[in-house]
Amino acid sequence: MAYYLDWETDSAGWPNREWSRFVDAADLRWHVQVMGEGPPLLLLHGTGASTHSWRDVMPRLAGHYTVIAPDLPGHAFTIRPPSGSLSLPGMASAVAALLRKLDVKPVRAAGHSAGAAVLVRMAADRLFAPADLVSFNGAFFPFGGMLGQFFSPLARTLANATLVQKLFARMADRAAVERLLRDTGSTIDAEGIGLYQRLFSNEGHVAGALGMMAAWDLHRMPQDLGGLPQPLTFVAAGNDRTVPPATAAEAARLTHQPHLVSLPGLGHLAHEEDPAAAAAIILAPRNAAPLPKQP
Repeated sequence: MAYYLDWETDSAGWPNREWSRFVDAADLRWHVQVMGEGPPLLLLHGTGASTHSWRDVMPRLAGHYTVIAPDLPGHAFTIRPPSGSLSLPGMASAVAALLRKLDVKPVRAAGHSAGAAVLVRMAADRLFAPADLVSFNGAFFPFGGMLGQFFSPLARTLANATLVQKLFARMADRAAVERLLRDTGSTIDAEGIGLYQRLFSNEGHVAGALGMMAAWDLHRMPQDLGGLPQPLTFVAAGNDRTVPPATAAEAARLTHQPHLVSLPGLGHLAHEEDPAAAAAIILAPRNAAPLPKQP
């Protein structure tokens, strides 16, 4: 298998493939899926995932919105730039450049895990101005204590270790991927497991995910949350073993217009486990705050 996923050879059976396109922006060639009609709505996946994680959510939204879901830099079919930043501000800036190239100004946006953090940084930096945001198990805070001291240096080491990336990709058989996903507290279908296996078996995708984790710095996130002009819905899955459900309540206390939704029995990949519930949460009407001028 090539170092990076190749659309011509690796996209067979990719969910919503007919809605895929490639767009050049911010020194990247983005894989983006655009589906539906109506006001634009942006979806961002989390670390290690791709557009596939929204595969069953997008069609449920497409009757109401033009849904835009990109592969983040270094993930799946959006290849990591040689000199590009996978940091939180770098990701936020890159996604904003993609939106400008697409000439869209999302009226709403939803993100999963690290994708939710990207949306918050974009909104806090006034890179876009949706009416509201939705966070599914948002990863808003750094690891604390000894774990935090250990994790960041380790991630940086692994991100720069080509041998580790090769070994991880070669060890990503179906049983290993099933265990990894199960450890998030989620139970997803066979198609989802197969898609994650395809991603985790690719060295380029593994390098992108590790690079994103290595560059991640969430210490400004409390300030970002406190400065949001938009209401933010925090969706917390009761069985999430990756981002504890209490994180949503902690983050909500920092925002001016929070709304909390609990999904008992679901894990970190709740939007994949129950896409109907995820879509219903996104579609639910909210009272939006007065918005700043669109950038």
